[in-house]
Amino acid sequence: MVGWITIAGTTVNYPVMQTPNEPNYYLKRNFEKAYSDLGTPYIQENCDLNASDNLIIYGHHIKDGKMFGALENYKSHSFYEQHKIIQFDPLTQRGEYEIVAVFKTVAYSGSGFRYYDFVNAESEETFSAYIDQCKELAFYDTGVGAEYGDKLITLSTCEYSAQNGRLVIVAKKVG
Repeated sequence: MVGWITIAGTTVNYPVMQTPNEPNYYLKRNFEKAYSDLGTPYIQENCDLNASDNLIIYGHHIKDGKMFGALENYKSHSFYEQHKIIQFDPLTQRGEYEIVAVFKTVAYSGSGFRYYDFVNAESEETFSAYIDQCKELAFYDTGVGAEYGDKLITLSTCEYSAQNGRLVIVAKKVG
């Protein structure tokens, strides 16, 4: 376990795992490492909690709102207005993140936005290009931007309108 994620007013209230040497280990395992269709939210293997510019957190989209199923509600601007902050607390600190963009894309496709490739900004231009692409794909304008040097989290879950569809929420650390 590397942290805890919570979104007030939703069912999102879970431990977050990471297994750098075994990618996707918690995709089909619960907190106790036993098989589970629900899995457990986990951070992409190449993310460094202390150093990465972007921590990518995956969770299953369970239709009754479990795991990251509640993220579906972020397609609605009015829901976003009531739930702008994501709390992600690594074991050694607290972290509040303000949502920058909510969008959908297709994973593992030449036509989709490869948001999962952005872990560390190689330059200010790379960071800005990532944020610009997120904003361009966004369902609505949050009015929140991000600048080079900001720390990000990206929540990723399945989105069922396309094969390999993903619903993605990008947020920046505040405070």
